[in-house]
This record gives sequence, structure tokens and C-alpha cells, in this order.
Amino acid sequence: MGNFLLRLLSTAVALVVAAEILPGISFSDDGLLTIILVALIFGVVNAILKPILAVLSCPLIILTLGLFLFVLNGVMLLITDELAGGRFDVDGLGSAILGGIIISLVNMVLEGLLGVNEDKNKQKRVEVID
Repeated sequence: MGNFLLRLLSTAVALVVAAEILPGISFSDDGLLTIILVALIFGVVNAILKPILAVLSCPLIILTLGLFLFVLNGVMLLITDELAGGRFDVDGLGSAILGGIIISLVNMVLEGLLGVNEDKNKQKRVEVID
């Protein structure tokens, strides 16, 4: 549960950073509840739709040597825009692609700092000295 909350917080911060940097991405209001709700929607869209679309667009991803993944991230932002019900606005695919890049970079840094991806189930190796 703690890992989920850290990821949600990281995504919320990344969305706010993207909205501050890019003029084509904005929130309807800067309320914390709105930002958390949009981050939750974005997380669900990425968890459910992105793997399906990645498999369907696999030939394009291979053909472009992975660059099509940037377009796929932009499409995830556009889908989030549609599902957020006016709370979140992305002006077009160009803004969405740039926003996806910014969100990915900020998420990578924050999750690394917060230790979100560390495996807590690792067993420590104990050596016996005779």
C-alpha cells in the first residue's frame, strides 16, 4: 500500500511539473484533490491500456527503434485528458508527447529518490564463518 501511495505522489508531482513547464498542459484548478484524481486516472490508464496498445503497436515500436513509445506515452496523456472530465487539459499530440517525456523523467528521478522500485522481499545473505 505504501508503494502505491509513493507512486501516486510521484505521478502527481510529475503531472504538476509538466503542467508548469508546458503551456499546452493545464489543470482546471490547482486543488490537491484534482491533482491526485488526475494522477490516479493517469496511473490506471498506464496500467491497463498502455500494455495492450504496446503489444498492438509492437511492429511500429520495432520499426522506429522504440521512438514510437514517446507517441504512446502522449496518447496515454490524451486519454487521461478525456477521462478526467475537464479537470485536466492537453492541447494536442505535440504537447502530449513532450508532457509524456517530462512526466517520465520526473517520475524516474522521484521514484529513484523515494526508493519505490526497491525490492523489499530480498533476503539478506548470511555467511557462516567457521
